[in-house]
Amino acid sequence: MKYQSLIKKISALFILASTTAALNVQAAIFITPKAPSISAASYIVLDHSSGVVVASNKPHAKRAPASLTKLMTAYVIFQLIKDGRANLEDDVRISEKAWKTMGSKSFVEVGKTIKLKILLKGMIIQSGNDAAVALAEHIAGTEGTFTAYMNEYAQKLGMRNTRFENASGLDYKDQHTTASDMAKLASATIKDFPEFYLWYSEKEFTYHDIKQRNRNKLLWSDNTVDGLKTGFTKKAGYNLVASANRMGMRLISVVLGSSSVAARTAQTQKILDYGFRFFETKNIGNITKSVPISNSTQNEIKVGLQNSQAITLARGQYKLSQKAIELNAGLSAPLKKGDNIGHLVIKFEGKNLAKLPLIALEDAPEAGFFSQIWNWILSLLGL
Repeated sequence: MKYQSLIKKISALFILASTTAALNVQAAIFITPKAPSISAASYIVLDHSSGVVVASNKPHAKRAPASLTKLMTAYVIFQLIKDGRANLEDDVRISEKAWKTMGSKSFVEVGKTIKLKILLKGMIIQSGNDAAVALAEHIAGTEGTFTAYMNEYAQKLGMRNTRFENASGLDYKDQHTTASDMAKLASATIKDFPEFYLWYSEKEFTYHDIKQRNRNKLLWSDNTVDGLKTGFTKKAGYNLVASANRMGMRLISVVLGSSSVAARTAQTQKILDYGFRFFETKNIGNITKSVPISNSTQNEIKVGLQNSQAITLARGQYKLSQKAIELNAGLSAPLKKGDNIGHLVIKFEGKNLAKLPLIALEDAPEAGFFSQIWNWILSLLGL
C-alpha cells in the first residue's frame, strides 16, 4: 500500500542520511581486548549512566563487605534526611556500645552528644565504626533494628545477593554482598544524593584535633576519581568501591577480596583505565522525526524518544554506526501523544548496538468515514 511504501522509503532515507559520512571514511578497525585479569576474589566495572557492565569476574560471588557496609548505612540516613525524618543538625548521644565498637574510630566519647552531620562525615570519610553504630542507634533505637532499614533498601535497589547484619561492616555471621550489588548501591548513591556524594571525595576528617585521612588512595593519585569507599577485615580481604568521571563518562568499579591496600588501589586503577580506554557512553536525545500515519486527519506524525537515554559501546563505533527508525506493524490512527510507535535502532556492521523505544510526540486523530474511503480510493489508484 501507499503508506507502507512511504514508510520503507523514509526508513531507507534515514539510514542513508545517518551513514553518508561513514561511507566516505576508510573502514575502521576496532580491537577491544579482553578485560584485564586482576588478583582479587571478584570485581565489576559498571557504566553509571547506561547500567552496562564493561568488565567483570565473578560479580555475583558472595563476599564479606567489611566497611563497604557503610555505603548502605549512609544511603539509609540520606533517604531519611530527604524524607524529613532526620536532620543534619540532630544531636546524637553516644552510647557505651558505640564507644566500645572495635576497628576504625572517629574517637567519639561515651555520653557526649554530637551533631549528626559530624558523625555522618566521620563515617564516610575516615570510616568510623563508632560513628556508624551511634547513627544507627539514633535513627532506629538499636543497631539491630536499623539493619531492617538497610535490608529493605537493599531489596528496593535490586541487591538480591546482599544481607546486612550490622551498620559498621565488622564481620558477623552471614553478612555478605557481591561486587554487582555494591555497584548498584554506589550508582544509586550518586544518582539519588549528589549533594551528599561530594563528601566521598573529601580527603581528610578532623574531630577532637585528630586528623584522619580518607583510605581511598586513588583520591590522591587520580583526579578523575571522586569516591567512594574502602573496606577491610580478615574475612573480607581488601575491598574498594570507586567511581571516576572522564570525558563525560562515569564508571563505577568494585574490587572485593584483594590482598593489600596497594593491590586494591592498583587493581582498581587498572580496570577503570581499561573501561575508559576501550568504551564510551553516548546520550541519545532530541531525536525528532516525522513519519507517515494512515487513517488519520494528518499525513504525518512526529515521533521521538521519551527521555534522553545512554548507551555504552566500543570507543569510536558510534560515529560510524547506522541509525534507522523501525515502526510497529500496522501503525495507524488513532494515536495519542506518548503511545509507543516503534524503535530507533543503532547498528554497527550489521549488529544491533541499541534498540531504543520511540513514542508519538503528538496526537494523531482518526480520520472520518469519508476521508478513510477517499484514502482507500487513492491507495487503489496507487496515488
